[in-house]
Amino acid sequence: MASAALAQFRPDRATLIAFGCSIALVLVGAIAQPSFLSVDYLVQQLQIASFLGIVATGMMLIILLGHIDLSIPWTIGIGGMMATAATGFFGSGAEWFAIPFGILCGMAVGLVNGLGVAYLRAPSMIFTLGVNAVAQGLMVYHTGGFAPPEDALPLMRGLAVGRLIPAIPNPLLVWIVIGAATVFMLTRTTLGRRIYAIGNKEKAVYLSGVDAKAVVLICFVISGACAAATGIMLSGWANRSYQAMGDPYLLPAIAAVVLGGANVLGGRGTYLGTVAGVILITLLQSILSVVQPQNIFAQLGITVSAEAVRQMAFGTVIIGMLLLYGREKSLR
Repeated sequence: MASAALAQFRPDRATLIAFGCSIALVLVGAIAQPSFLSVDYLVQQLQIASFLGIVATGMMLIILLGHIDLSIPWTIGIGGMMATAATGFFGSGAEWFAIPFGILCGMAVGLVNGLGVAYLRAPSMIFTLGVNAVAQGLMVYHTGGFAPPEDALPLMRGLAVGRLIPAIPNPLLVWIVIGAATVFMLTRTTLGRRIYAIGNKEKAVYLSGVDAKAVVLICFVISGACAAATGIMLSGWANRSYQAMGDPYLLPAIAAVVLGGANVLGGRGTYLGTVAGVILITLLQSILSVVQPQNIFAQLGITVSAEAVRQMAFGTVIIGMLLLYGREKSLR
């Protein structure tokens, strides 16, 4: 058990590369903007990384199984919108029911995903993409196509921008707690061992008498809860929920997990690697916003937006890691 726990914090080659690239990005940013090296800036980046880190936690579990969850964007939206709409559902008691209600809604989405993938044997990529479309339709119906009129409740704002511990922003504290629980689950519980086993050879796990379907279902429910929790904190950060609030998090969440060395075909990956990937992606986004590479394209006569550059960068990373790990597994 102790060796398994240490393995989660033992940096492999991919993790070291991710951390090395993060340091390089900080140095590049410091050249463009000296404030990059300030403590306040680095803490702010960790606070922003926390939102992605919580989403990536759920995504990591799904990828370890050899699946993918493409319902993340609107599960984030459901979590935020249902939490801010809690006033209409619970009246004066909304302050205490808003956050659990939003997370339960996200877990419901994960439950649907898990039932479809585990018990109906539907391909996770197709099924979760369909669930994402259904979730989008439900939220558009709920809001009439506009941003919900309700503001975030004080407890949500405190969770997103407050500091229970003076030196640590609350989102970072939440990420630390969720990360510690995830590492404990992966290293000290039967569920964690089965997640890795299913990712390596699901058929062998099934033939050994393990209920592999239940494990897949649980992981999708956890992924839904993580996405909804992110939506709740994003609503507190912006003081309200809004349409498509989760769209910017799908590709970065996948990229963060694979950048940290997780095998996109399942069975291999550490949480330290995911942390490294999250930090790298967050710093990359920050550098792109400062350096503005779209201006370089403009000098070549090519008009491209900053968002397009970010999406191309994330897509290139995912394709490259998929080709790398897919080749490694086939060679083995």
